[in-house]
Amino acid sequence: MASLPNIVVLGDYERALRRFSDWKKLEQQSKLTIHHEPLRDEALYEVVKDADAIAIVRDRAPMNAAMIARLPKLKFLMFTGERNGTLEASALVARNIPMAHTAGGPSKETTAELTWALILGASKRLIEENKLIASGGWRDELSVLPMLSGERLGVMGLGAIGSRVARVGAAFGMEVVTWSPRMTPERAAAENATAVSLDELLKTSKIVTMHLVAGPGTKGLISADQLALMRADAILVNTSRSALIHMGDLQKALAAGRPGQAALDVFDVEPLPENDPLRNTPNLLVTPHLGFIAEPIFAAFSAGITETLEAWLDNKPVPHPFMPQ
Repeated sequence: MASLPNIVVLGDYERALRRFSDWKKLEQQSKLTIHHEPLRDEALYEVVKDADAIAIVRDRAPMNAAMIARLPKLKFLMFTGERNGTLEASALVARNIPMAHTAGGPSKETTAELTWALILGASKRLIEENKLIASGGWRDELSVLPMLSGERLGVMGLGAIGSRVARVGAAFGMEVVTWSPRMTPERAAAENATAVSLDELLKTSKIVTMHLVAGPGTKGLISADQLALMRADAILVNTSRSALIHMGDLQKALAAGRPGQAALDVFDVEPLPENDPLRNTPNLLVTPHLGFIAEPIFAAFSAGITETLEAWLDNKPVPHPFMPQ
């Protein structure tokens, strides 16, 4: 009797996948293992070395060409969402190993929501005010807070997420300006925003929020020179990709007081190492990459994984085959 296929699921940090779909068929027809801890390098290799099929939650398990070359049994790989920034897909193409992905779910909506949670949390000092209450205090000299209404919101990138963020800012009574490498006045006006230069956006905005794709023209876009342009009371928010900002420069800039605050949901290394200074940097509000962590998204991920792997086991066409550009 032939042995059951070995299926390995990686990156279920939240232990959420089993909540949202039926895994019984996969458990009956395969040797299924779901990993919840962060894995990379040799630790990752040890759990995938005998895998016939691998499913990865987002880009939480880096699969480069060297790793893929060490997996002679691999016959199929899939990931959740529409892209994976840590997968060297060309190495799979070279071996004719098919790939697939799942639907992404409403990640644009949830990321826009988190962006505003960070903006409001930082500007209204919610963490500090909560700690003040918990310590037995009430209000102090820092409890007289600024308003966002009437201030300028600088949106870097006016795509599906940036445009949502811009509309909320306008609803709060903020003046919305925008910049991206290919921004036009017409495109900005379609979202009731004004196109400005990057320097003007940084110099004049109370809130600067980043919604750009991290590509050759945008990686490291914000470094020491750009940070020095920002207002002393400005808040820099990033829920996109950490590669947009030179993180070492940001820590120095916050220490120097320009910008006054930052709020981040994305980091160069995730999960953030326990001893990383970003965990305790003054004037920095951080969240553990929550932009896409929402029930509807994990429902889409879970259903997508089970449907795809069941189709693969049955030698049927998978729902969302992936062909790299």
